[in-house]
Amino acid sequence: MPKSQYIDPKEMRKAGEITFSPIPVNQYKKTAKEELKSKHFTKDDLKRIYRDMVVIREFETMLQLVKTTGGYNGVEYNNPGPAHLSAGQEAAAVGMAYMLDINDFIFGSHRSHGEILAKGLRAIELLDDKSLEKIMNEFWDGATVNVAKKAYKGGSVKELGIRFLLYGALAEIFARTTGFNKGLGGSMHTFFTPFGIYPNNAIVGGSGSIAVGAALYKKVNRKPGIVVANIGDASMARGPVWEGMTFAAMDQFKQLWEGDMKGGLPVIINIMDNQYGMGGQTRGETMGFDFAARIGAGVNPEQMHAERVDGFNPLAVIDAYRRKKAILEKEKAGPVLLDVLTYRYSGHSPSDASSYRTKEEVEAWEAQDCIVSYGKELIDAGVATQADLDAVTKEIKEIMFDTFKLSIDDELSPRMDLHKEPELLGTMMFSNQSIDSLSDAKPDVNHPMSENPRVQQIAKKERFAFDKDGKPFSKMKQFQLRDGIFEAIIDRFYKDASLVAYGEENRDWGGAFAVYRGLTEALPYHRLFNAPIAEAAIIGTAIGYAMCGGRVIPEIMYCDFLGCCGDEVFNQLPKWQAMSGNILKMPVVVRVSVGSKYGAQHSQDWTSLAAHIPGLKVVFPVTPYDAKGLMNAALQGTDPVIFFESQRIYDVGEQFHEGGVPEGYYEIPLGEPDVKREGKDITILTIGATLYRALDAAKVLEEKYGMSAEVIDARSLVPFNYEKVLESVKKTGRIIIAGDATSRGSFLNDLARNVTELAFDELDAPPVVLGSRDWITPAYELEYAFFPQVDSFIDAIHEKIVPLKGHVPTRNYTDAEQIRRAKAGI
Repeated sequence: MPKSQYIDPKEMRKAGEITFSPIPVNQYKKTAKEELKSKHFTKDDLKRIYRDMVVIREFETMLQLVKTTGGYNGVEYNNPGPAHLSAGQEAAAVGMAYMLDINDFIFGSHRSHGEILAKGLRAIELLDDKSLEKIMNEFWDGATVNVAKKAYKGGSVKELGIRFLLYGALAEIFARTTGFNKGLGGSMHTFFTPFGIYPNNAIVGGSGSIAVGAALYKKVNRKPGIVVANIGDASMARGPVWEGMTFAAMDQFKQLWEGDMKGGLPVIINIMDNQYGMGGQTRGETMGFDFAARIGAGVNPEQMHAERVDGFNPLAVIDAYRRKKAILEKEKAGPVLLDVLTYRYSGHSPSDASSYRTKEEVEAWEAQDCIVSYGKELIDAGVATQADLDAVTKEIKEIMFDTFKLSIDDELSPRMDLHKEPELLGTMMFSNQSIDSLSDAKPDVNHPMSENPRVQQIAKKERFAFDKDGKPFSKMKQFQLRDGIFEAIIDRFYKDASLVAYGEENRDWGGAFAVYRGLTEALPYHRLFNAPIAEAAIIGTAIGYAMCGGRVIPEIMYCDFLGCCGDEVFNQLPKWQAMSGNILKMPVVVRVSVGSKYGAQHSQDWTSLAAHIPGLKVVFPVTPYDAKGLMNAALQGTDPVIFFESQRIYDVGEQFHEGGVPEGYYEIPLGEPDVKREGKDITILTIGATLYRALDAAKVLEEKYGMSAEVIDARSLVPFNYEKVLESVKKTGRIIIAGDATSRGSFLNDLARNVTELAFDELDAPPVVLGSRDWITPAYELEYAFFPQVDSFIDAIHEKIVPLKGHVPTRNYTDAEQIRRAKAGI
C-alpha cells in the first residue's frame, strides 16, 4: 500500500543542531597472549593467521619478480598483463577474512589478490573435507584441481585445497583455461564464488554499489551471511561508492519495510586505506578527510558505525569484524564503514617508480611490517618459535614455486585457442537460458493477482484498437502499450520470488509514466521500492543483485540519464558473464524511457549507445503486443537487456496483431523484426516510435505517388535477424532505415552497412539513413525540424532514392547538403 509518513512542518522548522558521536581510531590494544586467554583463538588459529599472511606475501613477491625480472626462482616467464600488488597489506586482508565463512561474500578492487587468497584460505579452513572435495571436483569438472594435484605429494584435503586456490588464482592471472574464470577475468577480475569470493573490479570503486546489491539480494531472499566491499581510500571520491552508501543507508529499510525485512542491509564498506590512489596521496592532497572513517558521519545518524582500525595488526581487524558483524546480523543495523589503515610497499603497478613518495617513507612503513611484527607477537606469546615461522615460510615458498611451474605449463594449463576455435569467446557473451523462476520460494505478494485493481481494470479494456467496423475505441477503453508491459511484469512477480523492481518514483506514484500503477497494491516494499536519485547505484546494485542469483528490473526514468550510470551500463552490466567464463548470469532488464517534449537533456534517443556495447541485448518495442511479448522473453532470460520504451506512445493501442493482445502468457523472441505493412516498391525499416510516422508516410506514398511501401519494425537492435529485411529488399530493391537517434554514429548506419553488404546485388539504390539532426533536441514546439517526420520520408525518398513525380521537397537531403553538414559537424 502507499506509504503514509507525515512530515510535520512544526518539527522541521524547530531550531537545534546536528551532533556527531566520536569515531573510534585504532582503539584495539590487546596482545596475542591476551587474546589466547579470551578464548577467541587457539594457538593453531593464531599460527594460521601468520601462514595466510605469508602465503599472500609470497604470491605477490612471485608476481612482482615475474613482472620486473621476467621469471621466478630462475624459471623464466613473461606476463604482459596487469599486476596491481598489495605487499604490506596482508594483515588487513587476513583480518577481514577471518570472521567470514562461505555464506559471507567479498567484492574487491583491482588490487585484490590478497583479499581473494585470504578469503579462500579461510573458507578452506572452515569447510569440512567432504564439502571441500566436492567443490574442487565439481568446479570445471575437476579441470583445475587435477592440475593442482600434479605437484601434490599427499597430505590433508585442506592442504590440497590451498594448492587448488593458489593454482586457480594464478592460472587465471596468466590467462589459462584452467583458471577460476577460464582466463577471461585475469588479474583484476579473479574470483571464485564457491568460497564466497565475488568479482573484483578494475574500475576504481566499482564494487561500491555492486556489493550493496549483493547485500540487497541476501536481505530480500533471506540468505545468510554479510557482504564486504573492499575498496581503496582514493575510491571514496567516486560516484559508485557514494551512491552505493546512499542506497545502503536508505531509511525505508528500517521505517517502511515490514516483518523480517525490517532493518538495514548486511554490508560493510571496507576501506583498504593504503594512503594512495595511484600516485595521489589521499591524506593532505587529493581528499579532504584526515581519516576516511569521517565520511560515515555524513551518511546517516548511526554514522555507518564508522571506525578506523589498525590494519597492520590482524587481530585488531578481526576484533572489529567480530563487533561489526554482530551489528549487521543481530541488530540488523547496517551499513557499516570500516577504515582499515594499511600501506602498500610497491608502486601502483610494477612500472610505477613511486617517485611521488620518499624512500624514507616506504622504509619507515616497512620497518613496521605486519608479518614481522605479528611473528614477534606469536613468539612473545609462546605460540611459535622463530624456527617454526621460518618453516612456514619455507613450505609456502615450495608450494608457490610448484604452483608457478604448473600455471605456466602450456600443456597442463592451456590458453583458449581462438585460432582453432575462433568463435569460442563469442559463446561466452550470453547465457541464452530460459528460466521461469530463479527462486524456489513462494513469492511475497499482498493479494491474489485477480484481486488487483489494475488487473481488474485492464480486464475490461479492448485488446485491439479497432472495433469490427474499423473504428478506433477511445483511449480510455484501449489496452495500451503501458498495459502490455505491466501485464508481463506483474505476471513475473507472481512467478519468481527473487524478482525486485526499483528506480526513481517506482512505488506510490506508479512509475513516472504509470506503467507500475497497481504494483504498489500488489507487492510489499522489499519487492518494489523507490531508489534515491542515483542512477549509478540503481544499475550497480542491480548488477550485484543479479550476479548473486536474483532477477531485477531497475528503471532509468529518461534515456538521457544513461550518462549518469554509464560505467554501470556500459562497463559492468555487459561484461561479467563473459569475464566469469559464463559462471555468472546477469538477469537484469533495464527499463529506459525515450522521451520527447522535454528539450535537450530529456529527449534523446541513445539506443545506439547501448547497441554499440558487446554483451547487452537491446530491444525497443512500440506496439502493445510486442511490448508484452518482448518483456516476457526478457524476463524469462538470464542475460542483461536494455528495454527501451517511448514516452510518445505509452497510450497507443494494438493496431497490428489480429485478435489483439492475448490475455495469457506468450513470448516474442528477441532479435526478430516484424513486417507491420506489406508492400512491393520500397522497404522502410524503423527503430522505435518512428514506426508510426513511417506508416503515415507509407499512406502518403501510396495515395499520392502510387508507391507501395513495406514497413518493418526492428523491435530489437541486439540481437537482430537480417533475413526478413533481406527478403523484403530482394522484393523492393530499395530501403530507407529510420529512427529517432541522431544520424551520426547511430545504429541506423550499422543496419544500412550490413544491408548493403548482404543485399548488394538486389539493391537499385544505396540504403538511405533517416535519423534525427545532429543538434541538441529542441523544445517540443520545434521538434518537427529535429525528429524524422512524415515529409522527411517523402523528401528523402525523392532526393536519395527515386524522384517522385510532382513532389517539391521541403527538407534538403541532397549530396551537397550532406557534405556541408558533415564539414560543419552538424
